[in-house]
Amino acid sequence: MTPRQRLLTVLRGGIPDRVPVAPDFSNMIPCRLTGKPFWDLYLHNDPPAYEAYVHAAKHFDIDALMDGYFWYPFPGEDGAGARPSQRFIVRRSAGRIVTQTAFTDKPGLEWWPRVDVFYRADSPTHGLHPAKIGLPEIPEKYEPVEGVKPVLPGPRELSRVKKLMGDQGLVGVFLAGTNMLGGEQGVYDYYDNPEKYERLAVERVASVERRFKQIMALDDRPDFLCVGGSGTLVFQTVEIFRRLALPSVKRAIELASAAGIPTHVHSCGPEAELVKIMAEETSLTVIDPLEIPPMGDCVLADLKRKHGSKIVLKGNLHTTDVMLRGTPDDVIRAACEAMRDAGEGGRFILSTGDQCGRDTPDENLRALRYAAEEYGVYDENGKLPRLEKFFETSRVVGVG
Repeated sequence: MTPRQRLLTVLRGGIPDRVPVAPDFSNMIPCRLTGKPFWDLYLHNDPPAYEAYVHAAKHFDIDALMDGYFWYPFPGEDGAGARPSQRFIVRRSAGRIVTQTAFTDKPGLEWWPRVDVFYRADSPTHGLHPAKIGLPEIPEKYEPVEGVKPVLPGPRELSRVKKLMGDQGLVGVFLAGTNMLGGEQGVYDYYDNPEKYERLAVERVASVERRFKQIMALDDRPDFLCVGGSGTLVFQTVEIFRRLALPSVKRAIELASAAGIPTHVHSCGPEAELVKIMAEETSLTVIDPLEIPPMGDCVLADLKRKHGSKIVLKGNLHTTDVMLRGTPDDVIRAACEAMRDAGEGGRFILSTGDQCGRDTPDENLRALRYAAEEYGVYDENGKLPRLEKFFETSRVVGVG
């Protein structure tokens, strides 16, 4: 099977030739592989980060499930009607570029009281208060950002990205989000203004319905729809999630399921209760990254036993202890344990926890794929006989 065929088979509940492999490396590793400063991608779109991801997927020959890295705005969602603004560089050094946005629709410049920091060798930090890095709220000196390549994320760009991806995997587009509260300030604001958030919850359902219609009207549609959000249960209790975010997420999944389009939730951090809700109360297709303690609260074997017949599980090797600091043999053993815990019967994608670090060895990423190719092969009954042999011998075959 091609990676695309393999993923489609799993998302439809079938048994592929082997366990698919889709490590979470949407940001740092693709940027590193370009050999360019990270700010070239994140600030100057040279190339856009989502394009770098596709190249990384091909470089490591993974089964790429590109879950929402390509943002697709429709009219009214892309800032149309917003105040005119311009981004300026307010500090530059050998290791970072700090930018700040100013509104330009009135005499003089009205500065947004937050800055974005773009690093040479790391992903950016957005929305930082200037004082935290020794800058005034109103900059004393600044220069315009130049050399930004225009990116027009419309129908033509989506088609281009899908063509670039080809048989390497599937391209997803955002439809709904599991987060209504996304930080400490959001928590304070919710308790100060609960009525506002109750109103927003209703509006988000209508927004999902409107956006879904626009997606369905495209000549070239995405392969699946993304309905998750980072850290769903970090700043939201389960009760708050149910009241504010779940209604729009359920509506999105209902619409997509009726149209035969797979849906995907990414939510790092504690996620066991979210898996339960999604499996028992919706027809969500796939959920990740199912992080283990202390980053999350997921035990893969338990999730498979309780929910594996209803939902595709995608996870969950530790990104630091195993992927970053481990050896290839460590990766193979952890991958085999994950396949043993959740691979039989299908509905499983071998992956990692949230975001493999920049310096994750290439050999470890290749070892993850090797483990699936060597030990994750299915028989006609959906069993993994080679995996049984691995644990019988209790020995790891080295990776070349």
